[in-house]
Amino acid sequence: MERKRSDIIADQLEELIFNGTFGNGERLDEVQLSARFGVSRTPVREALLRLAQSGLVEHFPRRGVFVRQPGPIELIEMFEVMAELEATCARFAASRISDRAVSELNETNRRCHAAVEAGDADLYYRENEKFHAILYKESGNSFLEQECLRLQRRLQPFRRTQLRLRGRLKQSMQEHEQIVAALGQGDGSHAAEVMRGHVAVQGEKFHHLMASLKTAAA
Repeated sequence: MERKRSDIIADQLEELIFNGTFGNGERLDEVQLSARFGVSRTPVREALLRLAQSGLVEHFPRRGVFVRQPGPIELIEMFEVMAELEATCARFAASRISDRAVSELNETNRRCHAAVEAGDADLYYRENEKFHAILYKESGNSFLEQECLRLQRRLQPFRRTQLRLRGRLKQSMQEHEQIVAALGQGDGSHAAEVMRGHVAVQGEKFHHLMASLKTAAA
């Protein structure tokens, strides 16, 4: 399925923010961005809205849209909550997931594996989002599902950046397979444990993410 132009622009803007082209506190002008990307203001406005949902920009009435980089403590706290929410999803799903959903997870994993073989981190991320969304739904708790989706949008650019760490795609793929195996065995404790480690930012993942933020802030 062809991606929306606004989503492509949002990805490119995330990249420009992370590499420091647009610094923290810098104003993003719709007219200038429209000219930069060769599009009308509508897809630019939609892209900025997506970035606002993830917290990378802030909109101030009558002033405009400004880049906002979260501090390391705020970011770590969000990942900590995300890891616990997703672990809960996995634990619930172990006893509630349908056979059809297990098949969908396996099919999504197949596409993730193809992305790993191609070394395509962005494609992997898009399939990874689908994998997690299936688990949110299969938790059988709609409130939990909506909270996960909300925080997933907030952390989108940072989770995407993580996948560029050397060796992270293969590691993530292995964790996906472990999660599906635990779900198939109805082992909620193990599924939750693997999912928690899969999402949490710690060790090398933490240092890589902090390095990305430092580069953008420099």
